[in-house]
Amino acid sequence: MELKTKYQYSYFIYPYYIEKEKYDKYILKLLKDKKCKFKVFEKEKDLDIYNYFLPNIRKYMFPTFELRDEKLKEFNSFSLDKKKKYIAKQTVSYFNYELAEDIQGKVGNENGIFFKIDNIEIVCFNTGICFIVIKTNMENSNNFSDLLDFNYRFKEINSEFSSLKNYENIKIQTSSFQDMTDIKELINQITGISISNSNSEISSSHFFTFSYACLESDNWNDKTSFEYLENDFLKYVNVLPRNYSSDFDKTNIEQNLHVIEKFKYHKTGITKNSVSLMCSGIDTYNYTKLPYEYENQILYIYLICLYKKMYLRKTNLEFKNYDKTVKLKDNFIRFTKEVWESEISADDTGIKFYKTIHKTLELEDQYEEISKKYEIVYKDLNIEKNNIYYSIIVILLIFSLMFNTINIIFLMYFL
Repeated sequence: MELKTKYQYSYFIYPYYIEKEKYDKYILKLLKDKKCKFKVFEKEKDLDIYNYFLPNIRKYMFPTFELRDEKLKEFNSFSLDKKKKYIAKQTVSYFNYELAEDIQGKVGNENGIFFKIDNIEIVCFNTGICFIVIKTNMENSNNFSDLLDFNYRFKEINSEFSSLKNYENIKIQTSSFQDMTDIKELINQITGISISNSNSEISSSHFFTFSYACLESDNWNDKTSFEYLENDFLKYVNVLPRNYSSDFDKTNIEQNLHVIEKFKYHKTGITKNSVSLMCSGIDTYNYTKLPYEYENQILYIYLICLYKKMYLRKTNLEFKNYDKTVKLKDNFIRFTKEVWESEISADDTGIKFYKTIHKTLELEDQYEEISKKYEIVYKDLNIEKNNIYYSIIVILLIFSLMFNTINIIFLMYFL
């Protein structure tokens, strides 16, 4: 039986890095772009986000919650340069990138899959680590297999070698963009970095995928065993196409997969490159409130974890520059206090997602590796420092001995 979706959307998240000394200029570039609008979170409008996150992480991730009333009026009256300085100091800044209305896309030529880009958001941490977050949904198909093909194809469109790959005639075209190379160009325009010049050691050319799919109740109910859906679920969470061999090695795939089951008809698979929720329309909550909570709460948890991943990777690479170690440690301590040690939420589901994503991305191991490196480097620095102190003391002792010897000789022969 062909699986059908009742409602679905997919976010594609692209990470990139702006050098620290260029970050202010990059913020100014976004402010000057007429398509970019600085986003201010409002307690009344974004109450669910405000209540969901604990104060410390909320202050870090959504600093504009404090930009209210007179402060907001004052900010709006700032000159462009003053706005740039204010925004660049914020721990995290958000920009909405406004597209033309009714931007649609198509996967395939004749009977293709039409999709819509609902929103593009730019998320910038003041460490220079940024993300482009693109929300899409299919428009003319409710076939789950089409969603598999769409997610599989879209996640690689920014790859330098995407045009060389065989996608089984899965092609993407849009009414506003001639083809998906225009989306690659749009990403280059937003980031200011071409794919060929991007730092692949810190970022990546592919997207992280954050997807929601609610199946029709006929596909998943009391009379349907999840075993019949398992292959499709594994393809979905691993962002694989419909024609991927159904006899794949589940053991190998499941080693890198963690599954959260909140309710009977609700499963979320988490891999190193994706978070994918599958649920059934048999429960009205699954297609009414859940999709809103998933993209307004869990998505931000995922962004926090992806930020940690990128920050730790960047810090690890910077150990190659031994001279910067002292400054790097100060930044690492700040990261630890502001982000690493902060509790995320009082919500049990949020805590579970946070811990599971942490485990899947192996963040604890990366953090421990860096901590050990700092310990070793600082021992070396302290040894060098002590050796310098000892050398200075020896030199002073020698000078002192020479002075005393000369003084004694002078006293003996001239007095």
